[in-house]
Amino acid sequence: MKIVVLDGYTENPGDLSWDALKEFGELVVYDRTPVDNDEEIISRIGDAEVVYTNKTPINKHVIDTCKNMKMISLLATGYNVVDYQYAKKKGIPVTNVPTYGTASVGQFAMALLLEICHHIGHHNETVHEGKWQNHEDWCYWDYPLIELDNKTMGIIGFGKIGQTTGKLAKAMGMHVLAYDSYPNETGKAIAEYVSLDELLEKSDVIALHCPLFPETEGIINKENIAKMKDGVIILNNARGPLVVEQDLADALNSGKVYAAGLDVVSTEPIKGDNPLLKAKNCIITPHISWAPKESRQRIMDCAYENLKAYVEGNPQNVVNK
Repeated sequence: MKIVVLDGYTENPGDLSWDALKEFGELVVYDRTPVDNDEEIISRIGDAEVVYTNKTPINKHVIDTCKNMKMISLLATGYNVVDYQYAKKKGIPVTNVPTYGTASVGQFAMALLLEICHHIGHHNETVHEGKWQNHEDWCYWDYPLIELDNKTMGIIGFGKIGQTTGKLAKAMGMHVLAYDSYPNETGKAIAEYVSLDELLEKSDVIALHCPLFPETEGIINKENIAKMKDGVIILNNARGPLVVEQDLADALNSGKVYAAGLDVVSTEPIKGDNPLLKAKNCIITPHISWAPKESRQRIMDCAYENLKAYVEGNPQNVVNK
């Protein structure tokens, strides 16, 4: 069996090992594959039976041309880069990694919030630049410092990741509201389920942890922002298109939204004309909530288990059954 990894670098920049996959056959790993070049993608897949991809698209043309391809496995949870419905018609299972970054993504959401509350990075830089040693007072702060105790966090999307963020917020003394299409008992132990409008109106902090569906695309828009408290904080380390970026930038610049902490944007890598790059009080990180080594090892482990299950004739984590 020939196995090809099309874009392995972000999953494994060298601190993990692909060797477990070699148990099943010949393995070829490419760090990166051009995402807009079907012919290069086809060339690299060649006669491989199993193909792993993270963000490299596998469309109908690629599927039709690579006739030996028998399984497509995502090194991620999202699978929209694969024409999975057409793959189903061709009898090709498409598998994903359903749960791997719950702890790290929840942790990162709180890291964004704490950075907004304290601007630790900024104050550290000023100390190293000499501001403290030359200051006339024994301490200083360049931004308002915010205490979270007794404030309200509203979480849109209260699955495993949303609930993890909710637990962390609750541990810091925050009240937690949740909006989700499928309330459950586990969630009720953490948060109060409310309507979207109530969440928007009552929250001091709003965190996005929902999937990107037609009904959630652009859920942070000027109409919904108008329903929020003045000075609200918005966090998004779920999916970039959940936010109408110009509307959020306008709200940040007007002060309606005090600050935003974002790990995702609508187009990645970010484009230089993204209005959020010049917005006030907007922290942007390069889509790294998922990337701690522990989290990436879980992806690697699941990638192995998905292939093992396929070889044994019982594919698991199939998204196009």
